[in-house]
Amino acid sequence: MTYRKRLSSLIVIDSLIVLSAIYISFWLLNPHFNVFSSQALLFTSITLLICHHLFAYIYKLYFKAWEYASVGELLSIAKAVTYSVLITGVLQWIVVGDIFIRALVITWMLHMLLIGGSRFSWRMYRDTFMRTKKEKKHALIIGAGAAGTMVARQLLQNHDAEIDPVAFVDDDERKQKLQILGIPVVGGKESIEQVVKQYAIDNIIIAIPSLNKSEMQAIFDECSKTSAKTQKIPMLEDLMTGKVSVNEFKDVEVEDLLGREPVELDMESISNKITGKVVLVTGAGGSIGSEICRQICQFTPRSLILLGHGENSIYSIELELRKEYDNVIEIYTEIADIQDRDKMFKIMDKYKPDVVYHAAAHKHVPLMERNPEEAVKNNIFGTKNVAEASDAAGVGNFVLVSSDKAVNPTNVMGATKRFAELIIQQVAEKSKTKFVAVRFGNVLGSRGSVIPLFKKQIQAGGPVTVTHPEMTRYFMTIPEASRLVIQAGTLGRGGEIFVLDMGEPVKIVDLARNLIKLSGYSVEEIGIKYSGIRPGEKMYEELLNADEIHKENIFPKIHVGKAVMIEKEIVQYFIQNWYGMDAEQIREYLLAVANNRQGELVRYLKEKAVV
Repeated sequence: MTYRKRLSSLIVIDSLIVLSAIYISFWLLNPHFNVFSSQALLFTSITLLICHHLFAYIYKLYFKAWEYASVGELLSIAKAVTYSVLITGVLQWIVVGDIFIRALVITWMLHMLLIGGSRFSWRMYRDTFMRTKKEKKHALIIGAGAAGTMVARQLLQNHDAEIDPVAFVDDDERKQKLQILGIPVVGGKESIEQVVKQYAIDNIIIAIPSLNKSEMQAIFDECSKTSAKTQKIPMLEDLMTGKVSVNEFKDVEVEDLLGREPVELDMESISNKITGKVVLVTGAGGSIGSEICRQICQFTPRSLILLGHGENSIYSIELELRKEYDNVIEIYTEIADIQDRDKMFKIMDKYKPDVVYHAAAHKHVPLMERNPEEAVKNNIFGTKNVAEASDAAGVGNFVLVSSDKAVNPTNVMGATKRFAELIIQQVAEKSKTKFVAVRFGNVLGSRGSVIPLFKKQIQAGGPVTVTHPEMTRYFMTIPEASRLVIQAGTLGRGGEIFVLDMGEPVKIVDLARNLIKLSGYSVEEIGIKYSGIRPGEKMYEELLNADEIHKENIFPKIHVGKAVMIEKEIVQYFIQNWYGMDAEQIREYLLAVANNRQGELVRYLKEKAVV
């Protein structure tokens, strides 16, 4: 219906209701009264009609979407009707010399009943008849607070939605056994499994924005006992900014079940280091590197240099950042290999960056185990080139992205990462640049991590392959890892190794089970297959060596490790002679260095007449 037709219809309906109400009230009080011959009644009718349309306009009764009417709209009707009747009574007394109090009271009641009924009938029609026109999935809302009520209201009013809320669950006993918007609150979270069966629930919606990670895990554990799909409402900031609507639910992600709250950062110190500065990121197209770039841009550096070897990935992150920051930050791209020493020096000399984040590396454990030479060239010599070029260019801060696999490594990848740490520690001894390293565990969703692999296996119908039922790892999200790297750049004085407190390690098989359930399947449907530990893999990862641990944190949830040095001759011998070694000799030497077996290495070098 057009606006003009809608307005005309409402005016005609209201006029008929007003006139009918006043005439009916007079007739009810005196059935023998000739309502059509009374001048007082005629005056009252005209006055009431004019007053009603005036107050209906003032309180915008003709401009409301009555299919969504609520208490606020009912109050507007009450005000318009009450003031109309009061003004009519005053004018009766002035003109006629009397007030027909009983007639006006009956008129007021009829007005409220008929005008309110005419408006709310459309909402009742939509809320009842239109809801039953198509089959909808039954939804259980966890959380009967403000957020849960908002979700329920939106679903009830959105008749195109495929979900119909039929029950609430809330641990607040004061709400249990009550009804909210006609929907019962049927129990606490321990009753989720029973409620899903009783109400034939298809979807579970978690509507508690204040949940921490451990509480989310507890609720998900209950939800996972059912076959219902589990989702959650969007973040409140996304709702407030209008990015998403209330009924655009998000799937619960593995990241939500880490059981650890994100690290809070010192935004002021980060801003002082980055805002208005020149920042260079190597490996800027990778999972960690690209997220570092996104996080950095929030602090508005003067320039950001995206350095990487893969042109497609660099182009992709450049396109993304330019879309949002093109008029705010100078963004440059450099397609270059960190193994190209001359190119690294030229780039550093060209841009003279204030801060360098070195995220370029080979990180896939089995591949590097089979290709140790490539791990050496990229992770060791690439780092050496970037570090020494940064020193020569007078860079203020240099942050190396390292790995928990650098602790007591059993594989080439971890050993090269530890070797890279040693290199920047040695460069730091004679440099004005502050060199630090950041270690963290496995990053959920990064390239080469288990999550993308598990998702592909689940989409293919399974089974999900896990190396060993007892295999455990520390996990963190890509944004967490990137923020830690940026924070470390502000904390370092030179030579430190920073580590995030990542809580308790997670069993890989538990991660697989959760991901299967989050994908809407049962573990029995998809299956889990144990493939055996791969070459170079450890059953348990560590974050700091016993020799490296400081008793106190330098920052909440961020540990700083002591710099455990190794004889320079040991490092230099490998740098100068590695090319003449075979793959096994490279592997053995790297592991000896990374595991701090200095006595063994010194004897080896004496035999070679190096020391």
